[in-house]
Amino acid sequence: MDLNSIYTELIMEHNRSGHNKKPLLNPDITENGHNPSCGDDISLQLKLNGNIIKDASFTGTGCAISQASTSMMIDLIKGINIEEALNLVELFIGMIKKEINDENELEKLEDAMVLQNISNMPARVKCAVLSWHTLKEAINKIKMV
Repeated sequence: MDLNSIYTELIMEHNRSGHNKKPLLNPDITENGHNPSCGDDISLQLKLNGNIIKDASFTGTGCAISQASTSMMIDLIKGINIEEALNLVELFIGMIKKEINDENELEKLEDAMVLQNISNMPARVKCAVLSWHTLKEAINKIKMV
């Protein structure tokens, strides 16, 4: 099996999986993200314990890339503090913009690394980064409280 097939399968697996796609009971913060160019629409919900993201989930609709990217992101942020989550956001966006390409650094993104070459498909970049920008907005609101 070639690498592109593995990447495609991982994206489809996250897209099909509902383990992160469900309403969260009594979230501490809900942030909505919308991509008007293709209609992707998510609602990111976070449950906090101090500065730790105790739980996270999302609801919404969108293409396989936006849904998979959101699921991958949630897998990464559960159990870490908001500063670490914000660092992952910056790392992911830097990867997409091709500003960060250090493999050792990118390994922190785990499954989300498969989206590294999405920048070769400009129409799909907004799909991949929607949830990450939404998380950044949610964290900025948390910090303001």
